[in-house]
Amino acid sequence: MLNRPATDTQITHLRRLWLYLLCALVMIFLVAPTLLVIPMSFSDSRYLTFPPESWSLRWYEAYFSSIEWREATFVSFNAAFWTTILATFTGTLAAYGLHTARVKGSRYVQVALALPMMIPVILMAIGIFIFFAPLGLNNSVTGLVLAHSVLAIPLVLISVTAGLKNFDLNQELVARSMGASRPWAFLTVTLPQIRNSVISGALLAFITSLDEVVIALLIAGGDKATLTRRMFLALRDEIDPTIAAISTLLILVSIALLTLSQFLQADRKR
Repeated sequence: MLNRPATDTQITHLRRLWLYLLCALVMIFLVAPTLLVIPMSFSDSRYLTFPPESWSLRWYEAYFSSIEWREATFVSFNAAFWTTILATFTGTLAAYGLHTARVKGSRYVQVALALPMMIPVILMAIGIFIFFAPLGLNNSVTGLVLAHSVLAIPLVLISVTAGLKNFDLNQELVARSMGASRPWAFLTVTLPQIRNSVISGALLAFITSLDEVVIALLIAGGDKATLTRRMFLALRDEIDPTIAAISTLLILVSIALLTLSQFLQADRKR
């Protein structure tokens, strides 16, 4: 891309200008509604207003001083932590097994494991609620972790599979030929070289669990209500500006984790 084309077929920045403008419009359309909540969180008004007439930190103080909001935050982060552990462990093993098996039909198994990404979440939530009811897992952190893991495992699977495609399995075979067991060869040879893919998948699993609300509406009630569930109910019952402050904090957490994930993926490609 040059200001002056080096050849007759080279495209300059000026000829790409329409493409840059189109990308900018798409970015504004997608990001602007999300960013509007940030100035609204600093409003001193009792209602959600934009632009704010006066500025204040009262809604951040209301969030940090509320026992209910703090308990919901703890439940969300606790569920997200254990979901990340379970999904990362299961998704990594599944990706490794499918990649090394090299048997006919493994591609179809991989597609089947990715189905939760394609099925409407409300349908999954209803199915999980009915399945968990006789097992007593509804309104429990265990049930929440298992349900969120269903959504998170495909993300880990895709991330680790991409990392394994750039890894030469012959290195692990060499370690095994020298006497290392398969688990030890995986832990000492394969895992260190695909660690960025595993960490990237883990971060995506954490964000998925932290932001999930549809499943939480059905199976996370009482003192096991998640932060996103309480936010949804608060919006339904009354317009509480505290939600804008919580949303801003969640946006910052998501941006930080996604930035770290992209950094790891870029490092993996190098």
